[in-house]
Amino acid sequence: MNISQDKVVELDYKLTVDGEVIDQSEPGEPLTYLHGHSNIIPGLEKALEGKTTGDALQVTVQPEEGYGERDEDNTDELDRADFDDDIEMGATYYAQSEDGSVIPFTVISVDGEKVTVDFNPPLAGMTLNFDVKVLSVRDATSEELDHGHAHSAGMHDHE
Repeated sequence: MNISQDKVVELDYKLTVDGEVIDQSEPGEPLTYLHGHSNIIPGLEKALEGKTTGDALQVTVQPEEGYGERDEDNTDELDRADFDDDIEMGATYYAQSEDGSVIPFTVISVDGEKVTVDFNPPLAGMTLNFDVKVLSVRDATSEELDHGHAHSAGMHDHE
C-alpha cells in the first residue's frame, strides 16, 4: 500500500540540522500520523507521498516547506510580572491568544523587569535533514478521519 491521502503512516525518523541531531523517534516508538491532514511539515509529507512499507529515504526540507522563514519582527517585550516563576533563558513558555489558541515562545533575554521573547518556531529559517524509514501504511479508520489525526494503540479516548 502506498502513502497517499487518508493513510495512516508509521515511520522511524532522525532530524538533523547542520549535522546535529535535533530530534528522532525512539526505538519501538515510531511517529504515527494521518497523511494529507497537515500533521507533519509540508516538505516531509510531500516527499513521503507514494512511498510504501520498507522504503528508506533522505529528505532535505527548505524553510519554506518546513517551519517557515525566520521573522525578526516576531519578537516582543513582556513584563517580568507576567511570569510565575524564575525565568530561564532559552526556555519555551506558552501564551494564550485572544482566540484561545496556545502560542509557544522562547525567552531570548531578561533585562530588569523586561523579558524579550521570540515567537518564531525554534527551527524557523533552518534547512531540515530527515532520515526516514516507512514502517507501515494502512487505511485510516472513520474515527481517525473524523478527528483529523492517527490513533495508536493505548492512545487516550476523545470526549
